Amino acid sequence: MKNQDSLLREIWVHPITEFLKSQWFFFCLAIFIVIARFAPNFARDGGLIRGQYSIGYGCVAWIFLQSGLGMKSRSLMANMLNWRAHTTILVLSFLITSSIVYGFCCAVKAADNPKIDDWVLIGLILTATCPTTVASNVIMTTNAGGNDLLCVCEVFIGNLLGAFITPALVQMFTNRAPFQYGNPATGNGIGALYGRVMKQVGLSVFVPLFVGQAIQNCFPKYTASYLDFLKKYHIKIGSYMLLLIMFSSFSTAFYQDAFTSVSHVCIIFICFFNLGIYIFFTGLSYLCARPWFIIKIFPQEPVEGKSTRLYRYSYSLFRPFYYSKKDAICIMFCGPAKTAALGVSLITSQYGDKKEHLGKLLVPLVLYQVEQVMTANFFVSLFKRWIQKDDEPDGSESSYTNENEEIDVEKNVSINTGENQAVSSNIMPFANPK
Repeated sequence: MKNQDSLLREIWVHPITEFLKSQWFFFCLAIFIVIARFAPNFARDGGLIRGQYSIGYGCVAWIFLQSGLGMKSRSLMANMLNWRAHTTILVLSFLITSSIVYGFCCAVKAADNPKIDDWVLIGLILTATCPTTVASNVIMTTNAGGNDLLCVCEVFIGNLLGAFITPALVQMFTNRAPFQYGNPATGNGIGALYGRVMKQVGLSVFVPLFVGQAIQNCFPKYTASYLDFLKKYHIKIGSYMLLLIMFSSFSTAFYQDAFTSVSHVCIIFICFFNLGIYIFFTGLSYLCARPWFIIKIFPQEPVEGKSTRLYRYSYSLFRPFYYSKKDAICIMFCGPAKTAALGVSLITSQYGDKKEHLGKLLVPLVLYQVEQVMTANFFVSLFKRWIQKDDEPDGSESSYTNENEEIDVEKNVSINTGENQAVSSNIMPFANPK
């Protein structure tokens, strides 16, 4: 018996077993996809448990309640004022990604391959115009050691603006050939769409974040005890909620025959296209977050009396656009990511009069969500090693939030993993850190 127990312990701590245990998320995701395939009515929008509310609101709200409990109010406000990072992410998320995908779709359309469904191409364009995802990029940024505070702010801003920007981009891309057949401009439902998205962002992001902040400041001891409990027993609330969100998305897609309404060749094309475009956008986000030419043009901090006025003003204007590694990780996760939690609402609201094509329109978005989570999970370990490799040795990076004051940001608790980590970063607008 003792030999058997020791053998079981050896197997349990074996490197292969440890690797398999570390991949628990994907095993659970596979199980949920199988359940969604054979019982789609359980968690779909309007299904047995009313997935649009119980999961679409409840699970997302729990994620941001955790965020509110784990972040210092002063730090959160400091990152909310980081207008440079918000501008970079919004331009990437809405304009650059959608324009590139539109160009690829035009090329595929011109090839006139009968196996690639025309409405799937519209679905790819719709996916590219959606705002950044609500949950997964926050979790991945936290796990990679990036600036999760900035990520939470971007989720709120991006999804709030997405209610206005996404329909406008869809109109811009589909109001003329070759995609005019997919124009949703029927004059109905746009006002309702805005109201629906504002309601969802408010109730699932803003309110729980505010409640978490209020609890943290009013009951700091109880909050610390709760977070310590999550850390002690390795309870990863964010990952559990993300699984349920993806479960609901797949249930809705299967219920609407999204995967049976198009050919297998088309599904394979979407999978490879999504994977390639996500990796490409991640690399593009890195180039936008840390443009090498800024360091070449502004290698040193301006010195009073020695540097010209032009150099000082140019330095203060452009040098902050070379972001710290923590901010760069946030940008690389937020820029390419697309939301399914709100994306499904955005698509169904715009195409309410064309429900016969709704399944085809949702296929690219649902597949993109699972592929971005799997790929981002791979990037987490790479980014974590990158940020720990040299601990910002070159002294050429900083995070910027306000041009008139120096803010010391202390982040004591990681959001969704429940891990207490002490991280501090100096935010200095016109000076090199360290």
